[in-house]
Amino acid sequence: MSNLTPTGITANRETGEMTIAWNDGVTSTYPFSLLRNACPCAECRGGHENMHAEPTEDMYLIPVLDARKTRITSVELVGNYAILIEWEDGHRYGIYNWRYLRALAEGMHGHQ
Repeated sequence: MSNLTPTGITANRETGEMTIAWNDGVTSTYPFSLLRNACPCAECRGGHENMHAEPTEDMYLIPVLDARKTRITSVELVGNYAILIEWEDGHRYGIYNWRYLRALAEGMHGHQ
């Protein structure tokens, strides 16, 4: 769906989950740890050559992370196509576009 957009985004710090309601009626729930592990920035991916438009299998193998790395400080809208997440450890470089987030959610179903 090329015009896939969220109709609502909530981040629940108590449960450690972000929920996105999509305009096609689907609701996706993301653990903060998965969002951090799947951060699409060059630093987290190990360089520009390792950046991909779609999530990769290793993103679902979540290591034990420092708690500050998996607590969200803020979520900002980037234009009308993505969000930028700021983490408690100060990391704020990953821009998560709608297609990437939806693919990440769909990939979760195969890893539960």
